[in-house]
Amino acid sequence: MNIGIIVMSKTGHTLSVAQRLKDALTEKGHTVNLERVTAMNDTNKPSGKQLKDAPNAEPYDVLIFGSPVWASSLSSVMKAYMSQLPSLQGKKVGCFVTQSFPYAWMGGNRAVNQMKKICSIKGTTVFAEGVINWSNKKRENQIIKLIEKMSI
Repeated sequence: MNIGIIVMSKTGHTLSVAQRLKDALTEKGHTVNLERVTAMNDTNKPSGKQLKDAPNAEPYDVLIFGSPVWASSLSSVMKAYMSQLPSLQGKKVGCFVTQSFPYAWMGGNRAVNQMKKICSIKGTTVFAEGVINWSNKKRENQIIKLIEKMSI
């Protein structure tokens, strides 16, 4: 399968999880590209975001979106990117977020639900999701479980 892992990462945490996921999927024989979403400006409002890098999602059979949690919500950069995507109908989609807080209920669940809502509007459902809590002692287990869930 042709898989696109599209992430927004500011500190490198989300990117490091995406790289591990890419390595695992590549090892299973998939063609995997890791692409980044970046913004030209720092405004917090998705409607005011000008994207510098907005990867094309069209060529992929499977898409996995990854983003940090900002202020208990999906990063405004990823929200702007996902909102401008064309239809995702017929594509398998996975979503994950990273956050500094130790528990998913501290914003991570909300951010994943925001991603799932955008995917629903774009015509698809999410086959797997995950929240990585960077300050949780079980972070490594969370990453391993995420990779298992996303391994298709």
